[in-house]
Amino acid sequence: MSQLFLSAFITLFVVIDPPGCAPIYAGLTKGATTAQRRNMAIRATFIAGVILLIFALFGEQLLGALHIDLDSFRIAGGLMLFWIAFEMVFEKRTQRREERAEKVAATPEVEDVSIFPMAIPMLAGPGAIAAIMLLMNEAQDLTQTATVLGALAAVLIITMLALIAAGPIMRLFGDKVEAAITRVLGVLLAALAAQYVIDGLRGSFNL
Repeated sequence: MSQLFLSAFITLFVVIDPPGCAPIYAGLTKGATTAQRRNMAIRATFIAGVILLIFALFGEQLLGALHIDLDSFRIAGGLMLFWIAFEMVFEKRTQRREERAEKVAATPEVEDVSIFPMAIPMLAGPGAIAAIMLLMNEAQDLTQTATVLGALAAVLIITMLALIAAGPIMRLFGDKVEAAITRVLGVLLAALAAQYVIDGLRGSFNL
């Protein structure tokens, strides 16, 4: 059970990427008061959590309605996660996030960024949705389902705390340390993504 929790936690942590979201959030909320930053961080995490929970609980039924085989989704989800990992290793993901943040922050007034771009697509993006659906499929009973959802809750709590403490975290680590952490997490995600593809191919071809 601890192995399932650890696997789910690492996967979701890498995909949602709290260390990568924190500096972007700090840039988006420049000029906001401490209370405004805290409220937006809580709201963004809550909305992202609701979205991911819906896909966790009803994603399989959605696939069934669309006549999509679960092994096909494993392969597609693994490829998607691998692309995210590739971008993390080569810093493409961070660059794209920063560009999106600059566009949103172009207006002089303090804007509520909790829904867009924080909750969607930074926290509850396609990669996170694919990851939670794949992880929920690995759960064989209610205990394992609760384990996966517990890992999701733990990652979201860490994410919320990282967003709230975004300013101090940036001053503490700096850009170089953040880039190194992102690359390491990207390599781990690439390995997990490859395993999803392998499992999907085995299931599709009965290997």
